[in-house]
Amino acid sequence: MPVSHPVRVQVLHADPLMSAGLLSVLRHRDEVRVVDENADVIVADYQRALSTIRLSLAGAPRIVIVTQFDKEWQVRSALADGICGYLLQSCTADELIDGLCLARQNMVCLSATLRGLVEQAPVHDCLTGRERDVLQLLATGRCNKAIARDLGIGVGTVKTHLKGVMTKLGATARTHAVVLATQRGLVDQRAASH
Repeated sequence: MPVSHPVRVQVLHADPLMSAGLLSVLRHRDEVRVVDENADVIVADYQRALSTIRLSLAGAPRIVIVTQFDKEWQVRSALADGICGYLLQSCTADELIDGLCLARQNMVCLSATLRGLVEQAPVHDCLTGRERDVLQLLATGRCNKAIARDLGIGVGTVKTHLKGVMTKLGATARTHAVVLATQRGLVDQRAASH
């Protein structure tokens, strides 16, 4: 039975093979219609989705990420930026279609495994943006003075943010905070390894 108002979907995935797979699935479903412009929902990879959402204006299409990135900080960062959906590449065609329909209604859609991760780990929501910045720099091995310089704030302010991070994570020391944050996926390990 044809759907009266299919979701207009534009695929902007950077991975050509992933794009081809998404298009193949979407073109065979009545619930969606693939378009090149005027989409209700854009399906994109992690980086393209974040750069697109940051350039979007009010009334722009909703964006759903389809990716292999499954760390809590990645999911939460994307949602905080206004992404409507975050699906893993291992999702089924039905999960993808359901997610696109939810996104069109401006509802959040997450892969089932990510819902559990996000629900289990509310600490990230408690951390302020600046605390997350300080934690990320701490994970790179920077001292308070270097963190202060990098963020353009005072050393005392860095100490205040570190105290907040440690309290919220239940850490007893700076290193312990980094270990706990790394275990929880709260820091970008790619940036921390540089």
